[in-house]
Amino acid sequence: MNILAQSAAILTVTAGIALADGAITVQLPDVSGLSDTEAKSLIAELANVNVIPSNCPDYAISDGEWTLITGTGDRLAARLGMDAAEYDRSYYGPAFKLLDDPGACDRIGPTAKPMIQRLIGMGGEMVQHAARQPARGLGPQLGC
Repeated sequence: MNILAQSAAILTVTAGIALADGAITVQLPDVSGLSDTEAKSLIAELANVNVIPSNCPDYAISDGEWTLITGTGDRLAARLGMDAAEYDRSYYGPAFKLLDDPGACDRIGPTAKPMIQRLIGMGGEMVQHAARQPARGLGPQLGC
C-alpha cells in the first residue's frame, strides 16, 4: 500500500468519515464503547454482510451502505490492533469461504439491511450530496 493510501485509510478510521461513490458522505458509527468481545463479534458479522451482498445479486446494497459496512469494519480492526493481513485472515477469509455454501446467500443476505440499520443506530449516517453542476462559462464555446 502506498503512503498516500495509508494516510487516507488512517484519516478515514480516525475521523470516522468515509466517502462513497455517487457524492455520498458516510459518517461511521462510534465503536469505542464496545468490549473486545462485542467488537470481534461485530467485525465478523460485518465481513459476512460485506462479502455476501457483494456476491449475491438478490441482496445487493448501495455504495453508501457498503462504505458504512467496510468503514466500520476497518475502524473495528484498528481499534482491535489488527493489521490488514490479520484482518483478512481472521475475518474475510472465513467470509469468502461462505460462498462455497449454496445456502449462504439466502441465509446471510437478509441480515445486511438490519445490520446497516444497527450501524445507523450506533451513530452511522449516509448523506447524499447534490450532484455538482459544471461552472458557467467554462463549457465548450461555440461560434468563436
